[in-house]
Amino acid sequence: MTLRSFSFGGGVQSTAALVLQAQNKLPKSYDAFLFSNVGDDSEHPETIEYFNKIHKPYADKHNINLIELKRIKRDGSSPSLLEHITNSKRAIDIPVHLVGGGPGNRNCTINYKVKVIHKWQKQNGATVDDPAVCGLGISTDEIQRARTNSGFDDQVLEYPLIDLKLNRNDCMNIIKDAGLPPAPRSACWFCPFHKKEEWRSLKRERRDLFDKAVKLEKLLGDRREELGRDRVYLTSRNKPLDEVVDDQLVLDFGGAETCDTGHCFI
Repeated sequence: MTLRSFSFGGGVQSTAALVLQAQNKLPKSYDAFLFSNVGDDSEHPETIEYFNKIHKPYADKHNINLIELKRIKRDGSSPSLLEHITNSKRAIDIPVHLVGGGPGNRNCTINYKVKVIHKWQKQNGATVDDPAVCGLGISTDEIQRARTNSGFDDQVLEYPLIDLKLNRNDCMNIIKDAGLPPAPRSACWFCPFHKKEEWRSLKRERRDLFDKAVKLEKLLGDRREELGRDRVYLTSRNKPLDEVVDDQLVLDFGGAETCDTGHCFI
């Protein structure tokens, strides 16, 4: 029997998919919902709190197999994403912004989300002859993020929310109608893909995390300079975070700073 799992990011679309599974309204149900946790110190605290207090009890109540995964290296260690990028001497495995260029690599998503879920699928029966299905919580308003090739010959992708013609607002209503509190957006608190208003919100509401992001940006920039390279930044403005982000609330209609992997922010 083909293994069917859902890449559960912990955000709005993923939460809606969890509710739809409980209501037997998905095109096909999933054997497991897989939450690849990049680290309690790396995921936004609201995501971790909602996962523990809302997602897990809801899944248990409705007999849904919700599994928390973490990256485990070959030596058996399991550093969080924050620990990895803080302690690495050379590589910066998050998409920091380069002076005069676009964002850097996205190895964070590959190593801490995509490969972790794929490893679990292989351990649970996925083969080339019987590839596992990986459901992604992409809705119709972000259909440009959907892709057909997973990059693995023993995994195929599907998009149940797109099949149901649901957008993000539909997902929010599904969550509300199920009696659940609004789901937070799923992202690391230091993610360089944050829009400016998200940085403002972090500064206003979680100044402790904002200050940590400022220090992290400086650490990564200093490391680059020690290697004889240009500094890097957490925003596309190519200036220190505490100089870019003010406290003024503005309307933000989006932009290029977004994730297109299908594994983050869902």
